[in-house]
Amino acid sequence: MTLDKFEEASEKVKEVTFPTNLVFSEYYSNLTNNKVYFKPENLQNTGAYKVRGAYYKISTLTDEQRKKGLITASAGNHAQGVANAAKIYGVSATIVMPTTTPLIKVNRTKSYGANVILYGNVYDDSEKKARELAKENGYTFVHPFNDLDVCTGQGSIAMEIFKELPTVDIILVPIGGGGLCAGVSTLAKLLNPNIKVIGVEPKGAASMQAAIKEGKPVTLDSAVTIADGTAVKTVGDKCLPYVMKNVDEIITVDDSELIVNFLDVMENHKMLVENSGLLTVAALSHLKCENKRIVSILSGGNMDIITLSSVVQHGLIARGRIFTVSVELPDRPGELLNVADIIAKMNGNIIKLEHNQFVSINRNAAVELKITMEAFGESHKKQIVKALKDAGYDPKSETPTAIYQ
Repeated sequence: MTLDKFEEASEKVKEVTFPTNLVFSEYYSNLTNNKVYFKPENLQNTGAYKVRGAYYKISTLTDEQRKKGLITASAGNHAQGVANAAKIYGVSATIVMPTTTPLIKVNRTKSYGANVILYGNVYDDSEKKARELAKENGYTFVHPFNDLDVCTGQGSIAMEIFKELPTVDIILVPIGGGGLCAGVSTLAKLLNPNIKVIGVEPKGAASMQAAIKEGKPVTLDSAVTIADGTAVKTVGDKCLPYVMKNVDEIITVDDSELIVNFLDVMENHKMLVENSGLLTVAALSHLKCENKRIVSILSGGNMDIITLSSVVQHGLIARGRIFTVSVELPDRPGELLNVADIIAKMNGNIIKLEHNQFVSINRNAAVELKITMEAFGESHKKQIVKALKDAGYDPKSETPTAIYQ
C-alpha cells in the first residue's frame, strides 16, 4: 500500500461514492472536552464505506477475471459494495451471507442483481462456503478485508479526512477483519507520522487484540456481538502487519455502550448508524485526552427495522427514560387512581399497567400493580420512585417488556 496507490484509489472511488463531509458534533465535543467530528460513511449510496474497497478492487481485475463471475462472503456491507460494483461493470456476482444478516442488507444486495446465498452463523462460516463455490465454479473471490487492494480502497477515507481537516489529531476506526483499519491507518501515517490512529472493536469479537497479542491471526471460539458487521472470528493475515505497525491503540467496547450511543446519535444528529458504525462513537468516552481534534468514522447505517426497534427500546431503558416498577396495594376503590395521581404530579407518563389480583391469597391485604412509564432520564426516574415510596408504597424495579404495543 503506497501513497501512489492510495491516490489512485481515492480518484477511482469518486466514481461510486457520495461526498461524506465531516460533521462536527457539538454534543460529543462538550461531553469529551475535545473537538469531535464524524465521518458519516453511513450516508453512502450502499449505506456503508465498503463500496470503496470493493469498487477499487474490481477495477484492478482483468477482463478475464471479471468474466468468470465474482463471489464474496459478507455480513452485508461488503456484499452491497461488490454487488453494486459488479452491476456497474456488467458482471455476475454471488454473495454468501450469514443467516443472521439483517434483512435490509440481504434485500439491498439482491436489489443490485446479485445472487445471495445464506450460509453459516458468522462471516467465517460464509467465507468458507464462498471459497468452496469459487473453486467449484471458477469464480473470482473478492475478499472483504484480507486483500491489499481492498484495504487501499478503504484507505481513501483517510485521504478525504486530511483534505478536509489537515490538523486532525486522532482518527477512530472500527475493526472487524482489519481491512478498513489497515488502509486508514497506513495512509494516515504516510500523510502524518505523528497522528494517532485508534482501532475499536466489540468485546464479544475482539479478534484483532487476540491476534496482536499472539503476533499472528488466531481464531476466536465465537464472535457474539450486536455489531454484526464486525463479528469476525479471525482477522486477515495480510491486514495484521499494517495494523500492528500503524495503529497506536485498540479499544474494546461493550454492546451496552453501543445501545445508548445509538440513541444519542439519533437524537442529537438525526443519523441512523448501525451498531458496528457506533463502535468509534462509544470509544470516545474511553479516551483520556482533551482539546484534541478527533474524527470518528461511522462505517455504516444498514439496520433492519426489528433490530432498530430493539436497540431504541433498550437504549431508552438504559437511559432511564423507560422503566417499570411494581407496587403492592390494597384491593379497594381509589388506590389505582392514587398511584396514577402521584405519577402525574411528578410528570411521569404511564405507558402500561398490569393489575394482578392473584399475587396474594388475601386480596384485601395486597394486589400487585406493575407500572411501565416514561421519564426524562435517570434523575427524573429516581424522583418518581421516591414519590411513590414517600406515599407509603414500596416500589420494586422490574425489567420492562413489550414497551410499545
